[in-house]
Amino acid sequence: MLYSTLRAIFHFLFRTLYRLKVVGIQHIPRGVPVVLCANHISNFDPPLLGSPLVDRRVHYMAKAELFDVPVLGWVLPRICAFPVKRGGVSKESIRLSLKLLKENNIIGIFPEGSRHNAGGMGKKGAASLALKSGAIVVPAAIVGNYKLFRRMTLVYGQPVDISEFADAGSEGLEQATDKIMAAIRSLIKEYESK
Repeated sequence: MLYSTLRAIFHFLFRTLYRLKVVGIQHIPRGVPVVLCANHISNFDPPLLGSPLVDRRVHYMAKAELFDVPVLGWVLPRICAFPVKRGGVSKESIRLSLKLLKENNIIGIFPEGSRHNAGGMGKKGAASLALKSGAIVVPAAIVGNYKLFRRMTLVYGQPVDISEFADAGSEGLEQATDKIMAAIRSLIKEYESK
């Protein structure tokens, strides 16, 4: 209930305050596990990424310290966020992510790892989860800079097939991550000029 209400409020605010344009929503498949991978430019990215998706919830990892903040610690689990320790993903977070994917949910991941690594190298977690679970990888691009009444664009790209890297070990994870990051960067480049 809280998730649906907040999703609708955020979507209204993003459309009103940032003139949000959503492209490619048809690329989010229904009834299958999805790892939704996007660039990370702001604390607003998680609610932005999931707000257009009326019939599917997006689950996120959030740094564990946020769950200790009064009020926020109560809200986060109710909006499909779960804790992850900084400096590395805990086994609990991986297990929960795989469980959610097995149940055909969407996991939202920012492969850059933080807002301060925008445009940098991606981390291998998204590729690892997708390969272990058989989830579909959907790249997404957040284009704009959250300036009031300036156009923001959220682009959901066509799924990226990384199955060729399933048995390639650590090097394969790096190549799969590079392929995901290339898809995200391609969407950013395409829509920055529009």
